Amino acid sequence: MAKEVIVKIKLQAPGGQATPAPPIGPALGQHGVNIGQFVSQFNERTKELNGTTVPVVVTVYRDKSFTFEVKSPPAAVLLKQAAEIAKGSSIPNREKVGKITGEQLRKITETKFKDLNAYDKSQAEKIIRGTARSMGIEIIENNS
Repeated sequence: MAKEVIVKIKLQAPGGQATPAPPIGPALGQHGVNIGQFVSQFNERTKELNGTTVPVVVTVYRDKSFTFEVKSPPAAVLLKQAAEIAKGSSIPNREKVGKITGEQLRKITETKFKDLNAYDKSQAEKIIRGTARSMGIEIIENNS
């Protein structure tokens, strides 16, 4: 017989560096989950992400056990890393804050594809392009 799910919790935490401090501790603690056990398992599974913010969906069962699924980092985080900027533009249509190459865009699309609502890579790339545009990041296509 399948375990009865009581709640699904969506969190964002730094990969490999999660702590029981807010927002993780209070979100899991109110449902009776062993926070220390979650933090150690999460850090072990995400150690190669080294501080990159990653979304995680925690499923809590009636017997207080849990499972979790780690998603790919948000597109905005990946774009900021690729463009080497601290934050996006406050006026993205006039003020550009960074540039990425078409190759970097395709690599980000590849990373995000399974979590995007797109059937093929070209549509997924349009989603990532839109996010870059709304952050004030230009995409340089190197057509040589």
